[in-house]
Amino acid sequence: MTIDHAELSTEQVLKRDIPWETYMTTKLITGTCLQLLRRYDNRSESYRAQLLDDDGPAYVRVFVSILRDIHKEETVEYVLALIDEMLAANPKRARLFHDNSLSGEDTYNPFLRLLCDGNWFAQEKSCKILASIVSARPKSHDGVMANGGASNSKRTSATIDDVLKGLVDWLCVQLKRPSHPSRGIPTAINCLSTLLKEPVVRSSFVQADGVKLLVPLITPASTQQSIQLLYETCLCVWLLSYYEPAIEYLATSRTLPRLIDVVKSSTKEKVVRVVVLTFKNLLSKGTFGAQMVDLGLPQIVLSLKAQAWSDEDLLEALNQLDVGLKDKIKTLSSFDKYKQEVLLGHLDWSPMHKDVVFWRENISNFEENDFQILRVLMTILDTSSDPRALAVACFDLSQFIQHHAAGRIIVTDLKAKERVMKLMNHENAEVTKNALLCIQRLFLGAKYASFLQV
Repeated sequence: MTIDHAELSTEQVLKRDIPWETYMTTKLITGTCLQLLRRYDNRSESYRAQLLDDDGPAYVRVFVSILRDIHKEETVEYVLALIDEMLAANPKRARLFHDNSLSGEDTYNPFLRLLCDGNWFAQEKSCKILASIVSARPKSHDGVMANGGASNSKRTSATIDDVLKGLVDWLCVQLKRPSHPSRGIPTAINCLSTLLKEPVVRSSFVQADGVKLLVPLITPASTQQSIQLLYETCLCVWLLSYYEPAIEYLATSRTLPRLIDVVKSSTKEKVVRVVVLTFKNLLSKGTFGAQMVDLGLPQIVLSLKAQAWSDEDLLEALNQLDVGLKDKIKTLSSFDKYKQEVLLGHLDWSPMHKDVVFWRENISNFEENDFQILRVLMTILDTSSDPRALAVACFDLSQFIQHHAAGRIIVTDLKAKERVMKLMNHENAEVTKNALLCIQRLFLGAKYASFLQV
């Protein structure tokens, strides 16, 4: 692919003079085709609009048959540019491709073929056109042949599912290895943000492992182009937030922290709106609510509410999210909050650490997942450089030893003693104090440990 082909604009392509008469002489187009093209080609937009209003399906048939039968690059690009221009002027014209008079034609296949075999100009235009045509199809035709063709023509006519699968495959390839250095990814995201409204596209996109390709693109943006890309990426995530299998993936990736970074730094109303609507969708799903609370979203929502937004939908969504997060904080049990704090490594002296009732009521919860919480506390002792986190981890271990019947044995088996001993020489007084308390409890046992001063 030469870069000059990749940089072609629709305007440049439409300046070409295509030898339609020669194509008729060589029987590549019919006399009727030539007549229609002569009436349409190089005319004003208003004149073309009138022709399309009067005889739209006939022009669609001409364009599709040229793409099917003629393979000369300049001509293919020219016809794609004509279709692109026609749809850009009025997106509703995509419905013309589904007119009953075209039921014998396969209006999808030429574009699908160009997605795989064409140069970048052809790929980009075909992707855009296909996305428009597919989205405009009569919804009752799902699973039927393109344009309602009979199922016995299956060998020659692409089903809507084939088309959508072909499109999704191409879009995923663009997100991994773009055909064009600067336009490959924006083109793919733009089409996806249209196509993910389709349940079947959500399904094949998740099956193709496409969700993880979106996550790196969720990043604060400053230029006009990057803001548009970010907006369309967030639009894709919002559409996926309605689809359970995608939600499972979003939960295990870095999607939530990235969306929070975006909403904290973005001043673009449409970006903030689509992210806030995504949060609203995810709030009640799985552990999202707890994660949002831990990542400080309630405070961010308050500061967003204080800003002067003109969009009523955004203000309403912020209010709903605010109420939802407050409810979530109430319903999160103290052990859920504690667990989130430990799992995220954000240990601080929140009230529950020194609350005797908390330890008494929740001590058996520490046995979950083979003492997962204790193991994470050990990891914090090994890896954290935050004195506050180290001090709280030592203190929590001492509380566990005191309140669990087999606390000393379990903590000893987990090799806590060596780790805590190292911290007795720490430069921070808070760390050494709590390390000492933990070691004393380990050596003295529960009977005497209760006399130790906290």
